[in-house]
Amino acid sequence: MNPEIKRGNYAKEKGEVVLREHEYDGIQEFDQKLPNWWLFTFYGAIVWFVVYWGLYYHTKIYRTDQEKVVASITALHEKKEAELAALMNSLDDATMIGKLATDPVVVASGEAIYTTNCVACHAADLSATMEVAGNKIPLPGMSLNDGVWKYGSKPMDLFKLINEGTPADSPGHNGAKMVAWGQVLSPKQIAEVTAYIISKNPKDFGG
Repeated sequence: MNPEIKRGNYAKEKGEVVLREHEYDGIQEFDQKLPNWWLFTFYGAIVWFVVYWGLYYHTKIYRTDQEKVVASITALHEKKEAELAALMNSLDDATMIGKLATDPVVVASGEAIYTTNCVACHAADLSATMEVAGNKIPLPGMSLNDGVWKYGSKPMDLFKLINEGTPADSPGHNGAKMVAWGQVLSPKQIAEVTAYIISKNPKDFGG
């Protein structure tokens, strides 16, 4: 049985149906009392929002997204610095030449890293040139197979160069400077790509 429809402003009782007094362009509006469970949920959500807003923005209980990002980046840098320190304690020229550069697994990993990150500037064959219509076009990077090591000819010099990038006081190669790959790659990855380059230059590094 349909409930009786009354005229008024708001429904006050459960099941009461009120046809509100106002009318706009022939449009009328019904009003019914909302269930208590719905009202409690609605008002509870408002209270929770106000409480959460206060805790989030005015206390240290919750961290903002910016604080989370900064904390994550800081932790990542600290981890890389710790890895680098640990690696440098056990890494030297002899280890780089005699152990890493002769390990097929390390060299293969270094080649994969080189192919992904270094080919654009130093070429796949390490010559820092690209052949176009029979002509050799120079790439931005320096050649890594011509026996010239501008920033030091020792394995650890090469490791440092890759890790830290072109020295700040150097004009670079034809005005181009290499970025500090230590900001992108882990110390282990830098050691692997260094080992790969050494393996391709056995005469220069006594291999």
